[in-house]
Amino acid sequence: MRPRLDAIDIKILAILQLEGRITKLGLAERVNLSPTPCWERLKRLEEAGIIAGYGARIALQKLAQHIVVFVTAELENHRAADFERFEAAIREEPEITACWALGGGYDYALQVVTRDINAYQQLIDRLLDRKIGLARYFTYIVTKQVKDGASLPLGLLLESDG
Repeated sequence: MRPRLDAIDIKILAILQLEGRITKLGLAERVNLSPTPCWERLKRLEEAGIIAGYGARIALQKLAQHIVVFVTAELENHRAADFERFEAAIREEPEITACWALGGGYDYALQVVTRDINAYQQLIDRLLDRKIGLARYFTYIVTKQVKDGASLPLGLLLESDG
């Protein structure tokens, strides 16, 4: 069961998405609450698991040469054990920064960040050598980031909840 969120809770979440380092006092001022009630709401959102964590967005292009690759993957078989084996292997690879199970034509979509195309191919070779049930994969190299999806459209997603 989802916790009920009011407009202030949603505003707190929206602000934190964009300004994760905002002070508690600054957050309270932005949502027109005194610090203690704002802090209580923040704690409730964290305890409910709605705020999953805090972190920094790194400008990787300023640190290291890299490529971003999206991969769609199909498994050989579709038993529960096959999905579990594949997912366990994916979690072990630090270059695979995100993975989604899909319904439809492909079984998974993966986001991979590596130094270069050779490092990407080495990752794929490792996965194939491990015999994790990967039947086919399709590689899509990112040529330009058009939009960064770091901020969720909370207002639009929650507006029908009242």
